[in-house]
Amino acid sequence: MRTDRGLGSAPVGIEAIVFDVLGTMVDEPAGLRAAIGGAAPEADDAAVEDLLAVWRRHVEREQDRMARGERAYADTAVLDREAAEAVAERAGIAEAEAVAALAEAGRCLPAWDDSAAGLERLSRLFPVLGLSNACRAALLRLNAHAGLRWHQVLSADQARAYKPAPEVYRLAVDAVGCPPERLLMVAAHAWDLRGAQKAGMRTAYVERPVGDPPTTGDAFDLHCDGLDELAALLERAEAPFTGHG
Repeated sequence: MRTDRGLGSAPVGIEAIVFDVLGTMVDEPAGLRAAIGGAAPEADDAAVEDLLAVWRRHVEREQDRMARGERAYADTAVLDREAAEAVAERAGIAEAEAVAALAEAGRCLPAWDDSAAGLERLSRLFPVLGLSNACRAALLRLNAHAGLRWHQVLSADQARAYKPAPEVYRLAVDAVGCPPERLLMVAAHAWDLRGAQKAGMRTAYVERPVGDPPTTGDAFDLHCDGLDELAALLERAEAPFTGHG
């Protein structure tokens, strides 16, 4: 196990764990890739990757525009519909039903192999919360599809902003009702953890093939290979959350 601060054990004093969902708990690119391949069955692997890049660039660009105040907030249902239309235009998909089905791809993403069991294991130690940029309607179906069981799940659309905006992390702080330094944010994206750090939260980077790895300038509290390693660390460090005051 590696830690960016050289810690030999997990941080103590944590009252709850907050998880990113997209990319950390579910394989978003794989789910979108499968949906695009289904909508454009004639596309080869390279063409599917190109179409996936169209989707992701659209979502990232529009979220950046919102962050700069150049566009009013729109939730991920709207952005996914726009991305699906952009993909359909590039791929020559004309059927309305196919475009509508593609727009729903973000609601049925596959979980990583350790996600459901790791979340269940960690939930015996602490309250576990999801904190996602996905809208509430999408999260409801996504969590059901992936088999993720939370004590509470929060959507960025409650703050009408996207991570890493500070008001999104404040949703978790307010939900738990404790100082931010008593929350552990878990994500596969260094940019997400940097936002959590700015909000005062503790941080744990979990490696995923599709994540955004830390740079040499990052100093997260923990760096784990997966949820099993994270759970083992926290089991050694903490009593079950029912015993916390």
